[in-house]
Amino acid sequence: MNTFKKGVHMDIKVWMYVIYLAVSVGLTIWVARALSRNGLVFLEEVFAEKRLAQAVNSLLVVGFYLLNLGYVTVAMKHSDPVDSTSQAMEELSLKIGLVLLVLGALHFFNVFALGRYRRNRLRQLATHPPLAPIGRLPMPSTPPGSQLVGAYPGGPQPTGANPAGPQPAGPQPGVGPTNNPPTR
Repeated sequence: MNTFKKGVHMDIKVWMYVIYLAVSVGLTIWVARALSRNGLVFLEEVFAEKRLAQAVNSLLVVGFYLLNLGYVTVAMKHSDPVDSTSQAMEELSLKIGLVLLVLGALHFFNVFALGRYRRNRLRQLATHPPLAPIGRLPMPSTPPGSQLVGAYPGGPQPTGANPAGPQPAGPQPGVGPTNNPPTR
């Protein structure tokens, strides 16, 4: 009777391992293909060279398979006896959940690292102007009264009857008839 019970425990545990491996390997292959297919567009933009992006994509897929399938095989062992189908399902869900967390962590690490690389590359490209400057832009016109006298350092000086610019309307100190004394 004892050997029969032990045989039933082995069968539940063996089926748990078979289902765990099938689901984990299937998820790993599905996620790797999706990331490879959709990530290639991102890698082409990151590296700005299609051939290099394809090579990096292939290397990332191989590394993804090695890390994830390595984790799946290491995490497969379960030393405690499995007495029921419900206990097997609980252990199976824990193990598959951990596989999904590892898949997500690997994905986010790759996206983070490649995003940093892309930002650094774009920053390096942005320090070089695309075209050499060929001249100065014309000075924008300013509203009357806001222009300062002598506000043209190194630039073209205004010409004409009033080189300081337009003057405000109305009496101005020191301008006009001098025979009127100031009133208080």
